[in-house]
Amino acid sequence: MQKKRYFIVALFVFLTELAGLKSFPALAQERFTQNNDGTVTDATSGLMWTQTDNQDDIYWKDAQSWIKNRLSDSVSRQYENWRLPTIAELEGLYLDSPDYSGYEAACGHSVKIVPQIQISCILVWSSNSALGLPVAFNYNLGSPFTVDVHDKAGCRVLAVREIE
Repeated sequence: MQKKRYFIVALFVFLTELAGLKSFPALAQERFTQNNDGTVTDATSGLMWTQTDNQDDIYWKDAQSWIKNRLSDSVSRQYENWRLPTIAELEGLYLDSPDYSGYEAACGHSVKIVPQIQISCILVWSSNSALGLPVAFNYNLGSPFTVDVHDKAGCRVLAVREIE
């Protein structure tokens, strides 16, 4: 069972690296625009992200509900269609560069996510699942992981939407 889990995670990593989504440090400053309303726009992907995560541990089963019911507490109410991101979208925010050391998240771990987005710990939930388990992206190690449904330690919500 453990070998299958590692295989699925390795497959996610391989496919997103194959698509060229993992490395863009020199363009990060030009690519991302802070909108001064709690959001960041990614000009390359056509996505809008919340500028910060939910700031606390949260179970995957509660993540979508948080987006629907609590997101408007931190982001302008003018936007709609917020959702959980895919692993590929989350990996597109990871900066894998020797020139970028990342920053220390509130939980004490180093994260290598674009500096325009501030997350409070290393794991961000995705809409993906593998082997019946939810998948989170680890911004400390730069790879997706399956997480037990009864675990929420270090797991956060970062909402995304398509720009219309």
